[in-house]
Amino acid sequence: MVPEYDVAIIGGGIVGLTTAMALTERAPGPKVAVLEKEPQVASHQSGRNSGVIHSGLYYRPGSLRARLCREGIVRLVRFCDERGVAYTRDGKVVVATSEAQLPALAELERRGRANGLRGVKRIGPGRLREIEPHAVCVEALHVPETGAVDFGDVCRAVAEVLRERDATISTSFRVENISVSRSHVAVEGSDRAITARVVVNCGGLYSDHLARAAGLDPEVRIVAFRGEYYDITGPSADLVRSSIYPVPDPKLPFLGLHLTRSADGTVHAGPNAVPTLAREGYRWRTVRPAELLQSLTYPGFLRLAGRHWRSGIAEIIRSASRRLFVRSARELVPELDPGDLSRGRSGVRALALTRSGELHDDFLIEVGPRSVHVLNAPSPAATSSLAIGAHVADRVRQVVDLG
Repeated sequence: MVPEYDVAIIGGGIVGLTTAMALTERAPGPKVAVLEKEPQVASHQSGRNSGVIHSGLYYRPGSLRARLCREGIVRLVRFCDERGVAYTRDGKVVVATSEAQLPALAELERRGRANGLRGVKRIGPGRLREIEPHAVCVEALHVPETGAVDFGDVCRAVAEVLRERDATISTSFRVENISVSRSHVAVEGSDRAITARVVVNCGGLYSDHLARAAGLDPEVRIVAFRGEYYDITGPSADLVRSSIYPVPDPKLPFLGLHLTRSADGTVHAGPNAVPTLAREGYRWRTVRPAELLQSLTYPGFLRLAGRHWRSGIAEIIRSASRRLFVRSARELVPELDPGDLSRGRSGVRALALTRSGELHDDFLIEVGPRSVHVLNAPSPAATSSLAIGAHVADRVRQVVDLG
């Protein structure tokens, strides 16, 4: 007999799990299943990131990203306190290392204040030395509300809550087909199937594929970029107290290589941003020809590459050259000893790209027939996750009456 649920959530990352938690807050709540294709939750973006608790500094005021990030911080910290998940709130600095970066630094300060950040302040080299004694700047921005947490730990704590509420978490469930009818949705895997009144697509790197399988024609396609990290050990690890960021290039969609002390005290440099040869391409040798062809033949990807080919080539070269990677890190902290940096893990980011070659600049959540689709959840999605989960749960209740 095929199991029946009120809500089936595809994807056991942090957004899928927090959506399930939001749906099961009320008792008696709906019958919810989370379907994860890997043997454990948080196997991809949610467990392979810098672990930064973002403050809301970078995002366009009034955007969903800005609003849910600010709301999400409050929810995240409260949840970590309640469930005993370790985190830090040591702040960060964004350092301008040349006069040319000062206008962009001023714009970050304006956005931070517009988004309601507390304590954001422009500082000079003297004050920077008090906060991060080994960083260098012409000017910098101090952002006290930033912190760090292991989002994999957060996911596991949310999964524990779901089990306490009798929600189902089905791992090793790779969705192969979605059939939508007037009364329900059938979700089929290779060795099992379920039905639900509504399906929620939190499929991350494959969210556009899942949306099309459910009958939606999304306006975006997912492109994947790998971010590689170096571990900083030895005496150099003591040179970084919290997080040190560069001023991002406003023409590029990434924040730039930064230095971060994690919640467990380890220090990392990264990530860079290189296009992948597969959607889950954590290494150069991981190649999936069909996925690569889809990217290379998509007009949006070709237009994006045409605009940013110089920076793309520079990132690829830096990926191959440890010397160049270390040089970028030493622009922030010149005293870093190259011998204290070694290659660490990597992650892959899912970014939603339009046919015109523009990266979608906000969270994107669309409703389809008996379905809700999270089609773009870039950074700060992990920080914002509990707020995103509540937002998606509200959209689900608009699709079906869950009582």
